[in-house]
Amino acid sequence: MTDVVLPARGLLFDNDGVLVDSEVSVVSSWSRWAVDHHLDPAEVMAAVPGRRAADTVALFVPPADVDAAVETITRYELEDVTGTTAVPGVLDLVPQLTGLPWAVVTSGVRELATARLRAAGVPLPEILITAEDVTAGKPDPEGYAAAAHRLGLAPTDVLVLEDSVSGIAAGQAAGCRVVGVGRDALRTTADVVVRDLTGARWTAAGLLLPAAALLRDVGTAG
Repeated sequence: MTDVVLPARGLLFDNDGVLVDSEVSVVSSWSRWAVDHHLDPAEVMAAVPGRRAADTVALFVPPADVDAAVETITRYELEDVTGTTAVPGVLDLVPQLTGLPWAVVTSGVRELATARLRAAGVPLPEILITAEDVTAGKPDPEGYAAAAHRLGLAPTDVLVLEDSVSGIAAGQAAGCRVVGVGRDALRTTADVVVRDLTGARWTAAGLLLPAAALLRDVGTAG
């Protein structure tokens, strides 16, 4: 494979798994929450990726208990935020985006998303779409459509960078091209899949993804 350049006028990033690596914290916090509720941690963890906390806990607790359950898991994750690190390549790529329209669209709540970005040393975006800003979480396209609108761009003019199956589906449903990040993205129809963002850089022609990071090239999805 050779380097790939994807034309775009703006970028929309998911947070966890794309900009920040919070996996250790996520597993620890949600496993703790599952034990609290006498649930199988593995079953709960299988439901977590790409979902808002409220949507995840609603799968396991009665409707009347959802708000309290969300407060608990959010507190657990905030208590464990210090181990969050930047995904490889992010701290090199984000400083290149000065003057470029970009935003973060996350299933996390605003307080947690901001805490993780700060813990990882990732500059905060001007536009951050969080769980509180949408009526429906991923795979619904609402978050990505709203972010593109706030950037003043058509969905076809922005690239979405996502790691989860539901997040990639959300980006595509919004009408955006999607860069899948991580091996789980190989199970999707993302336009391109990369291991991480090592070597990614913004150019006059768009986002350059180096051959060394590619897991799947353009035109080989499916």
